Amino acid sequence: MLKDLLKRNKDWSIDRTAREPGYFARLATRQSPEFFWIGCSDSRVPANVVAGLDPGEVFVHRNVANVVHSSDMNLLSALEFAVDALNIREIIVCGHYGCGGVKAATEDLPHGLADHWLEPIRRLARQYSIDLAQAKTPEAHRDRLAELNVIEGVLRVSETPILQRAWARGDRIAVHGLIYGLKDGLLRDLDCTVARGENERRAAE
Repeated sequence: MLKDLLKRNKDWSIDRTAREPGYFARLATRQSPEFFWIGCSDSRVPANVVAGLDPGEVFVHRNVANVVHSSDMNLLSALEFAVDALNIREIIVCGHYGCGGVKAATEDLPHGLADHWLEPIRRLARQYSIDLAQAKTPEAHRDRLAELNVIEGVLRVSETPILQRAWARGDRIAVHGLIYGLKDGLLRDLDCTVARGENERRAAE
């Protein structure tokens, strides 16, 4: 399988160079992405592919169920680099319907370390239990919880000292919440954008 992967990589490199001779030379000199994407590790939701962007146009952090933990140094380091070094001004928290991490958070089954990681989603499920009870099917329940997880992620990113410092010095940065549909390939805006100096969610909960 590794040989097959390397062959596909070589074919892709040759094809890309044929279509755009200076492509790799340009990428090698610098990266100047417009977006910082915080997404799920799910292999079906690659950021640049679903957003229709080329490599070099989006800086990416991914984890199980796109959870924003305030103590996640990996995420915080990537966020700080995106804002302070790459001067990115558009941050996206993107979840997806049919998320396995969200499903695991709703199950009364052991999932090892994932149970600790997914605790914030279980907390959201308790917090919005009345809202979630309106869902007509277990799938709809999980999909609504996936949306709430994105909205919460947007708020948590906006509350980080990294964003607060950037806004205090006048940087115009916006944090958006999107959700991706596996069944139709479409991104949906959850209307929960937090922009410079605005620390409340716009979307009604």
